[in-house]
Amino acid sequence: MAGIFDHVSATYPGRPRRVALPAAILAAMVLLVGAGIIDTEIFTVVRYVVSILALICVVLVVQVRQWWWAIGLIPIAVLWNPVFPIAIDDTQLFAGLHYAAALIFIAIGVGARTTDSRSRG
Repeated sequence: MAGIFDHVSATYPGRPRRVALPAAILAAMVLLVGAGIIDTEIFTVVRYVVSILALICVVLVVQVRQWWWAIGLIPIAVLWNPVFPIAIDDTQLFAGLHYAAALIFIAIGVGARTTDSRSRG
């Protein structure tokens, strides 16, 4: 018995799926907000969210067999790690790192894609 959406995959057989895009967009938004609240108490939440989303993106890019994207994500997960925080005292430098990390997330979200629906595991 044919399903309702069987014709969709036949219409766009080579359409790429950007598997890390939702997590990357969310991480970029959190990083942009976090750049403005670095010296506040709620910044610990930003550290948790960014490091967890970086690790989620690592898992997603490894699942689609594009592990080289993890080269940009692993340092982000380490720098924003809230359990063993790396202290960066220069607020302007850390804010600049937020913007650079947001660009890395956007590049990975757009660049990490697959056309084979069975390649995720």
